[in-house]
Amino acid sequence: MTTRNTATTTRAASTALLTDHYELTMLEAALRSRAAHRRCIFEVFARRLPEGRRYGVVAGTGRLLEALREFRFGDAELERLRAAQVVDERTLDYLADYRFSGDVWGYAEGECYFPHSPLLIVDAPFGEGVLLETLVLSILNHDSAVASAASRMTVAAEGRPCIEMGSRRTHEEAAVAAARAAYIGGFDTTSNLEAGRTYGVPTAGTSAHAFTLLHDTERQAFEAQVASLGSGTTLLIDTYDVPVAVALAVEVAGPGLGAVRIDSGDLLVQAREVREQLDSLGATGTKIVVTSDLEEHAIAALAAAPVDAYGVGTSLVTGSGAPTAGLVYKLVAREGADGELVSVAKKSKDKASVGGRKYAARRLDGRDVAEAEVIGVGDRPRTDANDRPLLVRLVQEGEGLGAANHVALEEARARHEQSLAELPARALRLSKGEPAIPTLFEDGGSVRAGR
Repeated sequence: MTTRNTATTTRAASTALLTDHYELTMLEAALRSRAAHRRCIFEVFARRLPEGRRYGVVAGTGRLLEALREFRFGDAELERLRAAQVVDERTLDYLADYRFSGDVWGYAEGECYFPHSPLLIVDAPFGEGVLLETLVLSILNHDSAVASAASRMTVAAEGRPCIEMGSRRTHEEAAVAAARAAYIGGFDTTSNLEAGRTYGVPTAGTSAHAFTLLHDTERQAFEAQVASLGSGTTLLIDTYDVPVAVALAVEVAGPGLGAVRIDSGDLLVQAREVREQLDSLGATGTKIVVTSDLEEHAIAALAAAPVDAYGVGTSLVTGSGAPTAGLVYKLVAREGADGELVSVAKKSKDKASVGGRKYAARRLDGRDVAEAEVIGVGDRPRTDANDRPLLVRLVQEGEGLGAANHVALEEARARHEQSLAELPARALRLSKGEPAIPTLFEDGGSVRAGR
């Protein structure tokens, strides 16, 4: 049973303390050195993709913009910082008046990304931009990890519907965010009702084993569910004996039974046996849904099975082995003594960054298939006729831009589908490999491969 919900938005509490202690101590010291008001450019990027992954998916941007609107230090937040002696009174006065006034550019939500892609660029005074690091990374790292896993799973499903059902395997608030990210990555529905209310993600669900065990017989359970939800419902058939349950399900609901769900055992073998039995009973239109600790490789292994839909939980909400996207938030340029921007970069071993304000484009061949991720350092990069610009303005002078929440979510879902279709065929392989396209830096007219 699927329900489409209309998204609603309630005003959230302040997000200002969803940050790390050292963001505020850096601010205090920068106020003391008079550098807090210097214009700075911060950049979010991944030095590499999770091992063996061929692309990543940007998700969480919409949630981040919501959180940025609520990034305010009210009386309660200020009192907490004062009582804990986190910063001095001068810094508390600064925080009391804090309003982000800068610009934010980034990859549109749903876009695919690669190593060193500048997923978010924050242009603001140091004091305003540094405070956002933890908030930005906590949202984008989680949501992008889930969306990337969801994309791989829906690719493996080859067009068969996927149901997100991981709420019981993660933090209650993370569950809502994960459902949203999974929807961007191609999942069709979620089991989480709050995701339906807040973001408009379609919700679905019928019954668990507990419902069958509640009744004196499996027949009574099936009769009660069909009486309540109709013959188009999905009946869970592996509580006891699968062949017996299949026969009983068709007897109770008739050949118009909507679907049966298998949640244990050898799914490949059982799906084939159940399909054969359903067909022999005249229930040729009854679909088969499988669950039970699925991930992208298990889904791919079921490609030849008569499975119509997949339900995924734990693996999805934990990023299928990569629970974080590995994104970092780095200062790449600052205002110099002459008022001009000066490129800055880390040189430390294994954690080097590329300094300077970035621009990005996806280089396409004559068939509109992606060839490279091109990043310009400094001036806007030279673009070929078939280069697609990737950065869009998300915030201008502190004000967010874009569509309403549920509209933006649908746009992100469609954008991901388009971005994925643009990648070369090797991007869709589930085997471990290098990023599907190389990252190239253009600097002063030269092109060099990303590190």
